[in-house]
Amino acid sequence: MTGLIDFLVELRKNNNREWFQAHKGEYDALRTQFIADVEQLIARLATFDEELRGLRVEDCIYRIYRDIRFSPDKTPYKTYFSAYIARGGKKSPRAGYYLHIEPGNVALSGGIWCPDTRLIKALRQAIYDNLDEWQSIVEAPQFVQNYPTFVGETLKMTPRDFPKEGDHTKWVKRKDYTVWGLQTDDFISRPDWIEQAAQKLLLIKPMNDFLNYTVDELSY
Repeated sequence: MTGLIDFLVELRKNNNREWFQAHKGEYDALRTQFIADVEQLIARLATFDEELRGLRVEDCIYRIYRDIRFSPDKTPYKTYFSAYIARGGKKSPRAGYYLHIEPGNVALSGGIWCPDTRLIKALRQAIYDNLDEWQSIVEAPQFVQNYPTFVGETLKMTPRDFPKEGDHTKWVKRKDYTVWGLQTDDFISRPDWIEQAAQKLLLIKPMNDFLNYTVDELSY
């Protein structure tokens, strides 16, 4: 992915249609390479996560064009490349694997982001009912070393369906169950970065399996 970070740095400085059109050839070449790399990453992950088999790369990659209709920020382009790898693709409610490439914020991530009301309630209950299992997954040393941060919003108060005190409280307050593993910008320039990414992302699989058990119970 040589050159992608440099391109995105310049796009951040020149986030307008005139600059983008003048550099459209460069963008097209970088996107083509990104598609090929994500396709390899899916294939590598599918070796160990069978529900990814047959997943199309086109269903996983996000567009660079921003939806500015209801946003006060009218810059037309995202300043990152990204892909969500899960059965059903980027619109799936399932826990999956996320690749984010942005200057200063290259990251490997995974879990469930912005579940709907029915799902978040069920996930909280599943974690409460199986707290020891959940903690053994997300507090395992290798997991924490690679994914030290859960991202997303958190409720100020413990939901009324659960006891107000206990180890469960920080988990049932969450609105998202997504981890974030920050990498250096040169990560994607390493010759074996796809293999390294696959190995790191597969550390998330036990958490995804835990979350997807509830997704399957709700028949999404």
